[in-house]
Amino acid sequence: MDCPRIVIAGTQSGVGKTSLTLAIVTALRKRGLKVQTFKVGPDFLDPTYLSLASGRPCYNLDGWMAGRDYVSRLFARVSHGADISVIEGVMGLFDGADPAGPEGSTAEIARWLGAPIILIAEVYGMARSLAALVKGYSVFEKDLNMAGVIANRCGSERHASMLATSLAAEALPPLVGGVPQGSLPGLPSRHLGLVTADSGNLSPSILDELAAAFERHASLDDIIRIARQAPPLASATSSADANRTGFCQPLGVIEGANDAENHSHGISIGVARDAAFHFYYQDFFDELVMRGCTLYYFSPLADSTLPANIDALYIGGGYPEEHAETLSANKSMLASIRAFAFSGRPVYGECGGLMYLCRKLEKRSGAIHPMVGLIPASTRMLDRLRSLGYVEVTLNADSLWGAPGAVLRGHEFHYSELTADPTEDAEWNAVYSMKRRRSDDAVSEGFQKGRVLASYVHLHLASQPEALKYFIDHCGSRR
Repeated sequence: MDCPRIVIAGTQSGVGKTSLTLAIVTALRKRGLKVQTFKVGPDFLDPTYLSLASGRPCYNLDGWMAGRDYVSRLFARVSHGADISVIEGVMGLFDGADPAGPEGSTAEIARWLGAPIILIAEVYGMARSLAALVKGYSVFEKDLNMAGVIANRCGSERHASMLATSLAAEALPPLVGGVPQGSLPGLPSRHLGLVTADSGNLSPSILDELAAAFERHASLDDIIRIARQAPPLASATSSADANRTGFCQPLGVIEGANDAENHSHGISIGVARDAAFHFYYQDFFDELVMRGCTLYYFSPLADSTLPANIDALYIGGGYPEEHAETLSANKSMLASIRAFAFSGRPVYGECGGLMYLCRKLEKRSGAIHPMVGLIPASTRMLDRLRSLGYVEVTLNADSLWGAPGAVLRGHEFHYSELTADPTEDAEWNAVYSMKRRRSDDAVSEGFQKGRVLASYVHLHLASQPEALKYFIDHCGSRR
């Protein structure tokens, strides 16, 4: 496989990776190139920005959750047909799941994919010290191709010239850009980091401004040249994936509609997707569609009922707290979801989906809004982060995702908490034995009654073929 590719990494968080990656992607598209974007790590938000900039779905590459084989196969499939792939890193280049090793880091993904690295450093108040910094990053781990440096928040063009000289004097990777402080338009943010991108907060004009600023102060030609120097990758596509090249938009999707009658011969899954629920991994949808499922998106905010004749329901993460009043006021949708669950068909709620399936949601203001009411507990928002990090789940009972003993990986990221233990109701069980990274203590999680399962854990399911098969079998078993 011969796909030009490049990793945009940072010395640390907050150095401008997302803004500069958006600038590069937009500038590449203006040159007429098909750009495929990726995001390292479990983040749901940056991919929404990269998708808008590239005009194609962005995919997460997470070494800890998914493993090398899956990451390589996904990259090969999705990059097929693109002119160049741009991979935005996470945190600093070497930061990941393990403080003593490369697991889950941007460096790990760059190594696996043989991708040249462009290192972004914030250089305000720095001169020759940049050379020391870049030298350390260049030699810290072997088998990485540190190919160039972008100096962000330079003081002036003269400052950028000094930085370029300091790198050249030490025979270090060259400066491919010196971006002055304040030259890039800002991106919106809030309590969960970047707000989800849409055409309102990431307009074509903002993307144009980003690209123009980059072209003024950096060399896009150098970026393209470096990307084209990436060595060919051995094909990671198995015989089973032979017809899976390219990215896959869900087939047969009907947005906000309730007419699945003509597709009842296959498995149909309703997916909540609107401003309240939109934290999903695109490759999970791809895998379902490639296994013959049809996905029907609906809006718990705007639609009155669920899509008709669906076999299962998936309500992912998002910002239900931001839309709690509207969600609560949509009584017909709440009733439709309850009726669906009572019919015995699978219902899966993840993080924000769990909050929606509970009895009530209490906002930080103290306002309380009734929700679906399936789970015998409520949730309340907190002023501080409640949980953040990778987790490993072992199933201790039969569930939607597997038999007892199956192991899955995912992550937590939430500012809310349950106000009661759902398992105090004898009909509800905790089917996850969950361990957080750097902890040997197992926590009971994954609350299940019949075929309703809800959890704060965002599982990476696309990399787990047995879990996908188990779920699809559950979806079709009532037929």
